[in-house]
Amino acid sequence: MIADTLRMVRLGLKSLLLHKLRSTLTTAGILFGVASVIAMLAVGEGASAETLKQYRDMGVTNVLLRSKKPEETQQSSSNSMMSILGYGLFYQEADRIQNLLPYATVVRTREFQRGLVHGENWASTMIVGTEVPFLTVTNMQVHEGRWLTELDLQRMSNVCVLGSSLARALFPLESPIGQTVLVGIEDRFEIVGILEYQGRAASPNGTTLDECAFIPLSSSRRRFGDTIRNPSTNRYENIELHEIKVKLGSMEEVEGTAGVLEHMMRPAHASKKDYEITVPLELLRKAEATQRMFNLVLAVIASISLLVGGIGIMNVMLATVTERTREIGIRRALGAKKKHIVQQFLVEAGVLSALGGVAGVGLGVLVPFGIEKWFNQPTSIQPQHVLLAFGISALVGVVFGIYPAWRAANMDPVEALRHE
Repeated sequence: MIADTLRMVRLGLKSLLLHKLRSTLTTAGILFGVASVIAMLAVGEGASAETLKQYRDMGVTNVLLRSKKPEETQQSSSNSMMSILGYGLFYQEADRIQNLLPYATVVRTREFQRGLVHGENWASTMIVGTEVPFLTVTNMQVHEGRWLTELDLQRMSNVCVLGSSLARALFPLESPIGQTVLVGIEDRFEIVGILEYQGRAASPNGTTLDECAFIPLSSSRRRFGDTIRNPSTNRYENIELHEIKVKLGSMEEVEGTAGVLEHMMRPAHASKKDYEITVPLELLRKAEATQRMFNLVLAVIASISLLVGGIGIMNVMLATVTERTREIGIRRALGAKKKHIVQQFLVEAGVLSALGGVAGVGLGVLVPFGIEKWFNQPTSIQPQHVLLAFGISALVGVVFGIYPAWRAANMDPVEALRHE
């Protein structure tokens, strides 16, 4: 059986090599079809991978409550520039959440813009006042030094941890650990740690975690108070907490807990919707569903090239059948059965598509590397996509070779022998 198959493959290759240009052009249709499927799916995977990573980094077992400026106050802010706008989450609410969910980890954060100065280097960035579990809840790592400790919070110490980008901006030529920075006008903070690169946003204003400075929440409240000036509106705002992060034990608890927190928060904020609840798990599921649909669309579009390549194979095989009519008649006269003729032409069609598929896999793997290098667009080649593209190419060759093979097998041997 194996010997017969190898013999048919050799005969098929010999027949195809008689028309090198025609076979090459036919193979090219499958080649570019397979390459486009792999390349387009790789681009789609790469484009969505970063978004999915951000949602995973937010924590699939986390529920995030964030202060939000009410819409009506945004519209009327210009009419009362001298007044202090109060909104958002409170320390008391964070304590209530911790009492309600004793099994959860609750982390409170405050954010405000300040300038940081060290020698001749200066940077305007976000200062994040937070607590010890913040590092675990946000899936962050310390690159050098240490993170904030409970003792820092108890003593209201003037210590800070810098994001990687901020550390490079303020200390381009020396280690920041043990150095001091001037925060604002007169507050000096000792640098005790540097974070690993994160590459994700810290808040809706677009500042990344790598550009932030992290200080103890108690120090933030004592040194800078709860009233801050919003640089965009030049108006003072009283916000106790910008965000409350709630980390749960498992994903099964997330959606139910989010509903409980919404029910708990609604009465106190009924007059103005000045908070929002974000569930990263829900965002992740939506993003994954969108990714699957996006990849399906890309695969369908790219598969059109394979369909065109299959039509090319059928065209060539029909022409081959016409050219080899006399050969078919001789083989039938010598005792070849219909199934032998069908097998021979199916093998030839399969060889065409297989050669195109192999070359297409090679090109399809190289194209994403070129896209990353020249266009700085992340890509991700998945083994299952490579196998899928090659499998479809082989199937296309067989499917589009069936009709020419059937037509060759059903020729009248006598008429075939008379063909010139």
